[in-house]
Amino acid sequence: MSKKIAVLVGSLRKDSYNLKVAKVFQQIAPASLSLNIIEIGDLPFYNEDIYIDTPPPSYNRFRQAIASCEGVIFVTPEYNRGLPAVIKNALDVGSRPYGKSVWSKKPAAVVSVSQGAIGGFGANHQLRQSLVFLDMPTLQQPEAYVGNITAAFDEHGNINEKTQSFLALIIDSYAKWVEKLS
Repeated sequence: MSKKIAVLVGSLRKDSYNLKVAKVFQQIAPASLSLNIIEIGDLPFYNEDIYIDTPPPSYNRFRQAIASCEGVIFVTPEYNRGLPAVIKNALDVGSRPYGKSVWSKKPAAVVSVSQGAIGGFGANHQLRQSLVFLDMPTLQQPEAYVGNITAAFDEHGNINEKTQSFLALIIDSYAKWVEKLS
């Protein structure tokens, strides 16, 4: 039976390259994984005042979706040398209330996708810092910085062989990581 894996995409743009990469992962994932892209763009900014009495329905939906998964893949751009607010907000929403985090012990992978040459290095490492605190064992190798992403897709939205091979290496390594931690 395949493991249910959440995929969080840090770009909200409908034609996002990050979303395209997440969809490639869905297509090429080994049978041992079932990847589900989880919506995070509708989550209001975390605010303990609104969380305590009546959390927004999107908070509950999101927390239940993550709790039902056995791992998480983050596919994120880099904005101004850091991770997008939408990813950080999702981490905060999932980690509260204190002591009831939905993240703990879930195997993670961080894939940063950028139009630039360094492939979102800053966002990748900033996200990893939070995952340490959230007790998410994170895949270390291969390091997943996908730079120059605009050159990876043709005008029809098809990914080139070199980039797809790299993404296959990442998802296959992640599948082995999930199995090892099961």
